[in-house]
This record gives sequence, structure tokens and C-alpha cells, in this order.
Amino acid sequence: MYSVLVNSPMSSEMVALLPRVETMIVVFYFGLFAMSFDFISGYTGYLSFGHTAFYGAGAYFVILAANGKIPLLAPDTSFVYLLVLGGLLAVVLAILIGAVSFRLTGVYFAMITLGFAQVLYVFVREWDYLASNPSDGPAVLERTDPFSIGVPGIDSLNLAIGQLAGDSVEGLLGVLSFNQAEVSYYMIGLVVLICYFAMQRIVHSPFGKVLVAIRENEERAKAVGYATFWYKLGAFAVSAFFAAVAGGLFAGFQRSVSPENTFYFLVTGDALLASIIGGFGTLAGPLYGWLFDETVTEFLSKAGQGGGLLPYLREHLGDATMATELYNGLTVGQAIDTFLNGHAELYIGAIFVLFVLFVPNGLLGTVRDKLGGPVGEQIAARLRGDGK
Repeated sequence: MYSVLVNSPMSSEMVALLPRVETMIVVFYFGLFAMSFDFISGYTGYLSFGHTAFYGAGAYFVILAANGKIPLLAPDTSFVYLLVLGGLLAVVLAILIGAVSFRLTGVYFAMITLGFAQVLYVFVREWDYLASNPSDGPAVLERTDPFSIGVPGIDSLNLAIGQLAGDSVEGLLGVLSFNQAEVSYYMIGLVVLICYFAMQRIVHSPFGKVLVAIRENEERAKAVGYATFWYKLGAFAVSAFFAAVAGGLFAGFQRSVSPENTFYFLVTGDALLASIIGGFGTLAGPLYGWLFDETVTEFLSKAGQGGGLLPYLREHLGDATMATELYNGLTVGQAIDTFLNGHAELYIGAIFVLFVLFVPNGLLGTVRDKLGGPVGEQIAARLRGDGK
């Protein structure tokens, strides 16, 4: 689809506006992490500022298993198995952390989870068993085969992911062909889609209804007989599982991790930003929020070849326009470099403030409010003719 758009009459505009396939891969796996953060924070009201503990656990588990450093697991263990096992490890970790943390509420809960995550962050930076230079993090060294997604044990139903070692597909159904990045895009997207539907099913189950009741009024939920502590602990464990799967996808695609991009508390800050922009308590909203963030960042950050606003302006304004003086020797080209090149985070911060002030329910939350309910349900109702 991307190649069709960029080969259209408006190809330069499409290249400038649309995120690259590689960017979309990041949107998928980090969007899954943001959704797992929203599962606990958006549906129970307990902000898990230390959610990177589970993301990092899943990522490190995959890399260490691939290096033969996890007992009973060979370096060539199926990647799908590693994702599940990493998720189960995160569940155990969540139960241990949650058993202590859920004795507290509000900002105290947020701070104690952050404290646990920071302890793990310092721990992985110092433990030599993890890597020769633990502060830089481990990379895949022992496993020569790429990580593959599909049905374990059936090679024909597996496709490898990765920036360099991934599979490419030629002539699928006699028509379609996919390069390495596109194969990774579809396979990682498939895992994220399955995880989303699983979380969505849990949210709409009786268990999920209790979580919403806890968010709205925990004392009332207790009064009608619900053991809210165990429901919160269960939700924490579920969110940890999917956070670890997201971390495992990140590790499988990148084939290396570091404490800064897994356990560091600002990684949770990115998930919080995605949730606020996309909409708390919407589950899919954080994915759209992170897509919005990455699209704007890429649109404003490209200083070299490829898509983005800056190369587009340089290409279409022409040398004469770029050399036109605006004020006191400042040319159009210099102004563009000054205000656009390398300042994407500044504009993202401004957009974040505007969302908090004027779109408090986020992108998806606002759309839901306008439609009068979940987007899928409302669209289906209108297609059936049930809508007004």
C-alpha cells in the first residue's frame, strides 16, 4: 500500500506525510506496550509509572535466551515460545511488585512502582552476567538464526523478522512481493493485533467490568463484595504479560537492547504521552497516540534524504526562494533550518500541552464521545441502519 501511494501523482506529498514502514514497526511494538500501560492505568485508575520493569524483562529475556544464558532454553528456541515465556516471567514479577504496591493508592502507588523499576534499571546496568558491558546492554551473539513469527515447529509457516536478517517474500499469490521491512511490519503487526483482541476480550468480560468499577469508585466496589485487591493484582499481571511481549518484539526486531531503551523510567513516560494523546481507558487509543507522535516527529525531523517536511520544502521551493532574505540577512532556507531542523520534540511538547488543555479525552476518546460509544460498535450500528 505504501509503495502504491508513493508512486502516485502525489508521491512527493505522500513521502513527506506518511511514516516509513520502519517507523510503523516501532509504532506497533511500542504501541502494544502503551496499550498494556493503558490496560492497568486507564481501566483501574492506578498509574503504573514503573511499567518498564515488564517491558525490559521481556526484552532482556529474549536476548539472554538467544545467547544461551537462560537455563533449560537453547539459543534456537522458537521466538513465539520466548515471547510467551517472557510474558510469564513478567507475570511473576508483577505479582511480586503488585503484592506490595497495591497496599498503596494514588501517587504513592505510582511512586513505588517507579521505585521498583529504577531498582531493576540500576541492577541490569551493573550485572556483568547480562553482557560484557552491561551499561550498554546485551546483543544477540550465540543465535545465528533470525527470530521468526508463525507456528512453532513448522518452518513453512514462519517468517523471520529483523532489520538485516529478516525474510523477504517474492511473488506471493503470483502478485505480491514484500521486502524485509514489510515482512517484519506484517508479522509484528499480526502479533500486536492478536494481543489487542485478547486485551479487548478481557476488558469486555465481567472481570473487565469490575476493573472499570474500581476506577470509578473503588470503595463502592468493595461495598458490593468485590475483593478489589485481587482484581487489581490480576489486571497488573495481565498488563505485565503484554508489556513483556512488546519488549520481546522490540528485542527480536532490533537483536539488541540496553537499559536506557527498556528499563529507564522515561520509556514509561512515552507510554503515558501516547495514552494521553490517544485517550486513557480506550485500549486502542495509545496505539493511535504513539502513531500520531511518531508521525509528527518523523514529519518534522527529516533533515536528510527521504520523507518529511524539511526535505519536501527544500525540493519544492527552489534555490531562488530558499535564498530569499526575510529579515536582517535571515534567508528562507536558514529560517527553515532554524525552526524545523532538529526541533521535533519541541513541537511534540507543545502539541502535548494543547491535548491536555483542549482534548483531555484524547483522539479516540473524543471520537467516542462524538459518536456516543465505542467506534466499532457505532460504525456497525450505522451500517445496519440502527444509528440516528
